[in-house]
Amino acid sequence: MKTKKKQGFSRLMELAGEKKTLMVLCGILSTASAFFMLVPYLAVYNVMAELLRKVHAVSTIDGTLLITWALRGIGGMALGYLFMYIGGMAGHIAAYRTLYGIRVSIADHLGRLPLGYFNKNAIGKNKQIMETDVEQIELFIAHQLPDLINTAAMLMAMIVIMFYLNPILALACIVPIIAGFMAQFSMMFGKKMKAGLAEFYDALEDINTSATQYVQGMSSIKIFGQTMYSFRKFYADVLKYRDFSMKYALNFENSFAAYRALVSSLSTFILPVGLFFFIGNPQNISFALTLIFFLIITRGVSTQVLKLNNLAMTLATLAEAAKRVDSVMEEKPIEEPADGKAPASFGIRFDNVTFSYTEGNEILKGVSFTAPQNAITAMVGPSGSGKSTIAHLIPRFWDVQGGSITIGGIDIREMRTEELMNTMSFVFQNSFLFSDTLYNNILAGKPAASKEEIYAAAMAAQCHDFILELPNGYDTLIGEGGVHLSGGEEQRVCVARAILKNAPILVLDEATAYADPENEYQMQLALGELIRDKTVIIIAHHLRTIQDAHQIIVINEGRIIEQGSHHELLSHEGLYKKMWDASLSSIDWQLAYS
Repeated sequence: MKTKKKQGFSRLMELAGEKKTLMVLCGILSTASAFFMLVPYLAVYNVMAELLRKVHAVSTIDGTLLITWALRGIGGMALGYLFMYIGGMAGHIAAYRTLYGIRVSIADHLGRLPLGYFNKNAIGKNKQIMETDVEQIELFIAHQLPDLINTAAMLMAMIVIMFYLNPILALACIVPIIAGFMAQFSMMFGKKMKAGLAEFYDALEDINTSATQYVQGMSSIKIFGQTMYSFRKFYADVLKYRDFSMKYALNFENSFAAYRALVSSLSTFILPVGLFFFIGNPQNISFALTLIFFLIITRGVSTQVLKLNNLAMTLATLAEAAKRVDSVMEEKPIEEPADGKAPASFGIRFDNVTFSYTEGNEILKGVSFTAPQNAITAMVGPSGSGKSTIAHLIPRFWDVQGGSITIGGIDIREMRTEELMNTMSFVFQNSFLFSDTLYNNILAGKPAASKEEIYAAAMAAQCHDFILELPNGYDTLIGEGGVHLSGGEEQRVCVARAILKNAPILVLDEATAYADPENEYQMQLALGELIRDKTVIIIAHHLRTIQDAHQIIVINEGRIIEQGSHHELLSHEGLYKKMWDASLSSIDWQLAYS
């Protein structure tokens, strides 16, 4: 029988894990704070009782009693704030530890998901979950949980006191509160609330994604003289968020106004009832004292009820945030073998591999080939033929739907991810560098490397000289807040990282795509150093760069249609020869003018 998944607060307690003890301590201290906070009300009641009883004989008023209760009221308030502070500290410690644990868990889980997940889910969604949604959980534990417990405890105590003093006046206070909550019910717990929150978070995710793309595309926007209005996706997402906010506010306008009016006017309901009974017996000083006390305490009751309502809405927000965290954690990671195998050799074999990103749209159709150890295998073909897909399947960025991929005769699904990653290096078309120093970016290839090894890798990658020309050399920060490198320079840094790693398998996917003629020459020198004594798979559009490959595989529409050396393929009137002839023609291409 399937166990029903916990939600809301109970799910939060699960996420908190070992920090639940601190959360319980926070609850106990917040409850104690609430009871101490009631002492000032009790002090006011006793002071007023003494004054009213002896209003006709002021000289007989017990001054010591008044001072005693005044001090008790001050002491109760001081202790209430002290317990609230300690409880808040316990809540903050629990919150930050929980926050840390959840973010580390999400980051670890994301690292084990197939790349297909990131293709289906925009970067803004994951950013929203790791930042805003997790912050909602921290905010609740650190601030709102102590408030929720304190408010609930104080409100319950106030209601008990009111019913003890006078049930009729207590009912006069409770009935408008119940009516207010009924008016507010749909806003707090209804389907519209849940749907609205989901829509709210969807809108935030869309804006996050669009804003990131908008900033990244700023150069193109400026070059073509466009404005935010021409960046349709960003503009549409901003309008969507605006329209949602207006719709959400209008949906609950009447109910919220009724709720605020009823809860904020409790004395308006108590006073007529109290006067009705007091007029019937004007000599009843005890009832007059109770009525005055009710008029004083209802202000506190209103405040607590309004806080409780806000906190109840927060619980709904928390439930949605926890749900979105779970949506990531429930994604199925790549399956790891219980006992991973390690290959003794590093030849790569594709055996009748089929693969599709989406159902019914097969990208690879029965692909079979062998990339021998210590040899260069180049893959060419039209855009969208499946070349890059083949490169991405080797490190198990996705799992094949049919057939198998082996390294040294071992199916890559029988290798643990760490072992698989240790056997290969990558230089992709879209190189990625961290917002860190150049030294640390190269060091990522081999974290235990010495400074001499870093410099040697940079020299071999033909990037040592331009790094030394930067403001702080290897300690120069790149990316946000630092310098920006050209595409060719970035790729050479990535090559240096790969040289430092020195893995036996190397995958190059359009590694010289962004290089100008001078940079391309430097890249060829760097790659010549990198590919030495390795199993190399190269994805290339520039055919002249792969003439000396040991074998060239021509792919079209997900199938291998030709295979052989450069000279063998030129001897046939196939796709490769047509592509080669086209590449030669492009060298002499020029812009015609009259």
